Amino acid sequence: MNMRPEFKPADSDFEARVRDSFNRQPAMHLIGATITMVKPGFCEIEMPRKHDLTQQHGFVHGGIVGMIADSAAGYAAYSLFPADATVLTVEYKMNLMAPADGDRMLARAQVTRHGKTLTIVGFDVFAEKAGKMLHCATGLATMMCMLGRPDAPRTAAS
Repeated sequence: MNMRPEFKPADSDFEARVRDSFNRQPAMHLIGATITMVKPGFCEIEMPRKHDLTQQHGFVHGGIVGMIADSAAGYAAYSLFPADATVLTVEYKMNLMAPADGDRMLARAQVTRHGKTLTIVGFDVFAEKAGKMLHCATGLATMMCMLGRPDAPRTAAS
């Protein structure tokens, strides 16, 4: 039995739109994150371990773990939105289950319910070290579809 819901994107060019939006995020460039996969209702983001993103014990900082989880969840939802919409996080809750001790971080997000305005997304974050994956975080996010709002940088007039 397949428990993963099947979703049809409102925009057939969703993947290019998602990748373009992601590539305009200076924060993702700063931490070295990239989208490795996007499908309707699903997004995967990876990030290499960087010393300047660690906390005092040498683990990837929990705020950075949350950062890639939030982006993966947002883009999983955004992949289903119409072309004339953008996405905004309403909230997310994350459980840190183990230290993010890895050479590479991987965030995977899957839409669980897609509504007209709000979309619910589950996510998991893994730390990969020496070929082993450690499940270090899990959570749930609510994303808002903002119709009629271009997914573009805000200007002073916006």
